[in-house]
Amino acid sequence: MADELTVSRGDGEPGFFCDDPSVPELNTVTKTLRLASEAVDLSGFRWELKKRIPVESGLGGGSSDAAGALRACRRLFPEAFPDHLLREIARAVGSDVPFFLVGGAARAEGYGERLTSLPDLPSVHLVLAQPSVGCSTVEAYRALDAKPRDWREFPEDPLELYNDFERVAPCGSLDLIERLQIIGASSAGLTGSGSAVFGFFPDEQTAGLAADRLASEEKCWTFAGRTLTREESLWMS
Repeated sequence: MADELTVSRGDGEPGFFCDDPSVPELNTVTKTLRLASEAVDLSGFRWELKKRIPVESGLGGGSSDAAGALRACRRLFPEAFPDHLLREIARAVGSDVPFFLVGGAARAEGYGERLTSLPDLPSVHLVLAQPSVGCSTVEAYRALDAKPRDWREFPEDPLELYNDFERVAPCGSLDLIERLQIIGASSAGLTGSGSAVFGFFPDEQTAGLAADRLASEEKCWTFAGRTLTREESLWMS
């Protein structure tokens, strides 16, 4: 499951187009293109976004779309977009965008913009699920900032899971975490600032059955998949 961003020139009306009407006119991709156009002329290009990642899910759809647009700009104009400019634009668009330029597993510090690449982890099968309610990132941060909490150091094991946003997550998200554990997830938690959740499963078949069961019982959006290597996560055609 991934959003799909297609770039073309001379094929249809130029500009940004999206198949999901809930995506606002001012979004991460249009902001990225506005900043990138200060370096090169992008006026003749058509950018088409097919949305598959649910909005307000904490799955990084908007941030990965922005990073994809930046990487496409570099493919089109390699000399105009050196590493430092890509990182500068990414930080200006959003704190999560730089991660999607690095791909794979990484340790993030600061506001998420200071990244250290980690070796690829073993592929893990998982189930994603999202309740009917979404989570505004801005509102989630505001709610979390109002709650006192202890500082936690980075764990030695990258798969040791902890997410402060579970303190302010919707009840529907917390219920789905519990349901994932009941139906066999080895561990489960909130994705980003929510509202989607995830659970790890031992193999593809078990994950697929769990996703179908959860969708049937809870009437929620689900997806069964696996984690990606860095090379896979940075793939471009």
